[in-house]
Amino acid sequence: MSLKNDIEMVKDELNSEEKFFEKAVITEKFVKKYKNLMIGSAVALVLVVGGSVAYDMNKQSKIDAANAALSLLQKDSKDSTSLAQLKVLSPNLHDVWLYSKAMADKDVTALAQLQNSKALIVSDLVAYELAQNKKDIAALNSYAMKQSSIYKDLAQVQSAVILINSGKVQQAHDKLSTITESSSLYRVAKALLHYGVK
Repeated sequence: MSLKNDIEMVKDELNSEEKFFEKAVITEKFVKKYKNLMIGSAVALVLVVGGSVAYDMNKQSKIDAANAALSLLQKDSKDSTSLAQLKVLSPNLHDVWLYSKAMADKDVTALAQLQNSKALIVSDLVAYELAQNKKDIAALNSYAMKQSSIYKDLAQVQSAVILINSGKVQQAHDKLSTITESSSLYRVAKALLHYGVK
């Protein structure tokens, strides 16, 4: 009985080795058939990863250089070299710097030069500031009509105050009634309705 078991065991072992070699041959054929494709895929993957890392390093380097230029500008706001460098490295940050400087200096001319800024938030804030500084109801209304306006409700309140001061109470009332309860200026609008208009 032991001899029979040994023979069965040897048969099973040979079968498993045969299956192993069969799979090895199939794998070898697969590798030979798709060798160039696998090498090309590996090279492409290395190039993509390398390109991505190089791009990220370049982007971070630009950010660091722009931040360094901004730091120099904060120390010396008249440094034209740093300003030019900031404009090249980060045009949006350049416009934000010019906006903050114009606001600090109350320079309406500098603000007007930023009206067509590519930095969306800067162009929006400049449009509001210019309309508010000129006390131009039409410009404030135009600003408030834009869906993406940041100071939409504030422009409405500003328009209403200008209308109140010019004696156009009903128009001011209409402006203030457009401010919704969800607005942070709702209470201001209600107070103006109560004290300023009536």
